[in-house]
Amino acid sequence: MSWIKTIPFDEATGKLRKLYERVTGPGNNVDNIMMVHSLRPHSMEGHMALYKNVLHHSANKVPKWFLEVLGVWVSSLNQCGYCVEHHFSGLQRLLKDTARGDAIRTAIEAETLSTAPLDEAQIAAMQYARKLTEAPAEMVRADVQTLRDAGWDDGEILEINQVCAYFSYANRTVLGLGCSTDGDILGLSPNNSDDPADWGHR
Repeated sequence: MSWIKTIPFDEATGKLRKLYERVTGPGNNVDNIMMVHSLRPHSMEGHMALYKNVLHHSANKVPKWFLEVLGVWVSSLNQCGYCVEHHFSGLQRLLKDTARGDAIRTAIEAETLSTAPLDEAQIAAMQYARKLTEAPAEMVRADVQTLRDAGWDDGEILEINQVCAYFSYANRTVLGLGCSTDGDILGLSPNNSDDPADWGHR
């Protein structure tokens, strides 16, 4: 599951047990990306709060399925198969259009965004995400203006930025600690966006 020791649900006590109970899916399953934090529960709490608020908050205006597209794109650029598989499954569940989802993934894997069934504003967001992921020090004010010109407002640009930044963090957590999908249930997420404290995965 990872290259460092982890504490399984059945052996967890104290704060870790309480945090596990908040993030479990069916059968008390805890995603390995959360379990990898088990030796430092406070970092799992921070990770989950960031994830929940950036990707699954009711105040977000960018459609959640497209935030998942950005996550799959950034994870693919970072060669993080764990996050690609998890969030592509989530994308398909949210999009409810398997053929379109498959076409988006094909375009991502080929790195040919022009072939993705996305609109011009979404393609612009994907281009921003690529530069931010691959060359963050080269970002300039004009990159944000390009998003405005494509139709995104500044709050939506912030959402796009934060999702891209979160996934690079998550990718490095997974890749740096050897986290695998073994035992995970793909595609679950904390779907109660109206309650920031509800981390349950369904």
